[in-house]
Amino acid sequence: LRSPNVLQCFSHYRLITNNYQQFLALMFAVSQVNKDFLLLPNITLGFHIYGHFQREIVFSLNSLSMLSSRDQVVPKISCHKILFCLWMMNLIFSIYPSFFRINPKESPQYVGLVQLLLYFQWNWVGLVDPEDERGEFQLLLYFQWNWVGLLAPADDRGERFVSTLTPMLQEKEICLAFTLMLQLGSVQISLKRFILNFHTWSKAEVSIMFGETLVTITVITAVLFLEKLKKISLRKVYIFTSHLKFGLGESEETLPYIKRFHGSLNFRDHSGDISEFSHFLLSLDPLNPQGDIFLPLWWEIVFGCKIHKSGEIPPKGGKQCTGKEKVQNLPNYTFEERMTGESYNVFNAVYALAHALHAMCGSRVGPTMMRLGKRISNVQSWQVIFLAFDSVHRPLDWNIEMEMWNQLKNSLVFLFQTIPFARCGMKRCQTGERRRVPEGEQVCCYQCEACPEGTFSNQTDAADCEPCPEDQYPNKDNDQCIAKKIHFLAYQDTLGYILVFLVLFLSGITSAVLVIFYKQHDTPIVKANNRDLTYILLVSLLLCFLCSFLLIGQPGKLTCLFQQSAFAILFSLAVSSVLEKTVMVVLAFMATKPGNKTRKLLGKQLTISIVIACPLIQAVICATWLGTSPPYPNFDFHSLYGEIILECKQGSAVMFYCVLSYLGLLAIVSFTMAFLARKLPDSFNEAKFITFSMLVFCSVWISFLPTYLSTKGKSMVAVEIFSILASGAALLACIFFPKCYIILLRPDLNCRENILVRYAKGKGGLGLPDLKLYFEACCLA
Repeated sequence: LRSPNVLQCFSHYRLITNNYQQFLALMFAVSQVNKDFLLLPNITLGFHIYGHFQREIVFSLNSLSMLSSRDQVVPKISCHKILFCLWMMNLIFSIYPSFFRINPKESPQYVGLVQLLLYFQWNWVGLVDPEDERGEFQLLLYFQWNWVGLLAPADDRGERFVSTLTPMLQEKEICLAFTLMLQLGSVQISLKRFILNFHTWSKAEVSIMFGETLVTITVITAVLFLEKLKKISLRKVYIFTSHLKFGLGESEETLPYIKRFHGSLNFRDHSGDISEFSHFLLSLDPLNPQGDIFLPLWWEIVFGCKIHKSGEIPPKGGKQCTGKEKVQNLPNYTFEERMTGESYNVFNAVYALAHALHAMCGSRVGPTMMRLGKRISNVQSWQVIFLAFDSVHRPLDWNIEMEMWNQLKNSLVFLFQTIPFARCGMKRCQTGERRRVPEGEQVCCYQCEACPEGTFSNQTDAADCEPCPEDQYPNKDNDQCIAKKIHFLAYQDTLGYILVFLVLFLSGITSAVLVIFYKQHDTPIVKANNRDLTYILLVSLLLCFLCSFLLIGQPGKLTCLFQQSAFAILFSLAVSSVLEKTVMVVLAFMATKPGNKTRKLLGKQLTISIVIACPLIQAVICATWLGTSPPYPNFDFHSLYGEIILECKQGSAVMFYCVLSYLGLLAIVSFTMAFLARKLPDSFNEAKFITFSMLVFCSVWISFLPTYLSTKGKSMVAVEIFSILASGAALLACIFFPKCYIILLRPDLNCRENILVRYAKGKGGLGLPDLKLYFEACCLA
């Protein structure tokens, strides 16, 4: 059943040099199938060639001729107008219900376009000095292509391209500087529209061009015209889809157009590496074309020579073709030695059809038709296509999204010196800034503003600034985060040094007073002030001063647990001692009156009961606090900028204020008792000094609360320590310094007789017998 190859062409076929490889791919694929004894044995494939010239009317007539006999076109309709051709296209698709495309889908190419723009939008690109043998990077530039234009024909394909690509660009924040649809029905109309929109499209440095050769010619013609008219250079970066095909005729005619695209990017359909095809191309011989009527004509065009045929008179002048010209020396825009994507599609389509026919011949349909003597050419198209879906070994619809992009990204080579900066505005938001889009503008036409406080941006043209982690804060330029410092009242701080000095100084003075009173324990002034109660008060004040060390330094679990409780209990003991001294002064004065039974109350039992009971109540409150919600170390990340406050969290604010309230209650009671007894005789009356000391004490702690609550970190701790030191120093100074003055500087006054005589002559308000009784009562107390 072998039949000879059939080669049919239209006499008016207009040769385009680059498309010639597609014919060669068809011829090569058919010859390869026919050489394969395992694929379609005893069957020889042939082919017909039709040219559509990118015109719908020719495409329609050619499609109908494939379904018709050689003498008559079915249906009997002549299509001379485009209006009828629209109807004719629907008719053809109804005749071919099993239409199957052999070229890749366009949608992956749109993905590649977006990826390409994003590649230039966020990447550093190195330019290599071609004269540098080492090939080292000489310059690093940062580009951003988010302001581009679209050029497309004003037809269904162009509108589909724009409507599909536009939302994909918007999703990636790539804006359109312009969208220009060209009327390809009339080149003059397209040129006029292109020129009238000069101020629009000339602002875009990068343009994406969708369309065939006619779109390219229109754009380049307009650019050349405007460059001559306005005396300016309009060289732009063009990104072409795979529809663009070079090969416009002779190289001399093509070269001016090629130069306009110098440095542009062109998407191409995926192509396989078929080494046999390259050998096939190198074996072409125009003097022995072997039935290829196109080869001599193509050879003459691309090499600019004439082939002398046998029997013809050689032309005078001009270059003669020798047949030894090398195809591999032709420029790529004229002819490519490697199989192009379109040729690869043709090659695969032939093999897909061959495998489908082979599978059909091995099925039930094939042998039946063979027995009936039917030719394979009578097989219906839907049968072949169905089998192609079922049995073909290589797919017809290639998904080249990632493969196409990876090949493109790995082979980006730039032939121009300067890569443009394709943006709406020339100013780029630096690190530490964020974008702000003015109302009514596209997202790419943004302005820059500094990051708000507490946020940072470490990339160029950041959409927004981000907050730093809790343990970090932005630097001065807001372009990176740095670690926060741990904030607490350390001993090494200046404030820490000052407070430590004050604590040691007051502790030393308290210890000295205690030593003085202990050595002078038999003197009248010490005995009259109740020695045991005096020792308790001095010791409690000393411990109050020393408990300040629990507040200085890095807080820990133990220090946080006991610092407030120790301070509260010790101060309660000190205030209770002051309260007991006031009560004793009042009772001692009342005991001097004849018949008054208050003298029975004087003694150590009352002293012990007051001094123990009052601090014990405070201890119960503190124990309840520690047992229910104890204080604990805590990190405060937000109160101070650039620092992490390491503090002791109170645990329960209610218990903390209960402790302070109870301490305040004791201080108010002591102050009230001392104020009522302030007019008693001066010699042994401490009421005036106690009144003043408690006034200072209450003033300090009343002012403590608002100051404590309005400060943070080490300042808060310093306020509490200062309040402890100030209130303790007030008690120490007002109660003990007058007595120390008499003991150390006026020992003559520290005797019973001199005191009685002095105050008997004074205005104490008591007679000598009463003073004796008062003195004895104080000593007893």
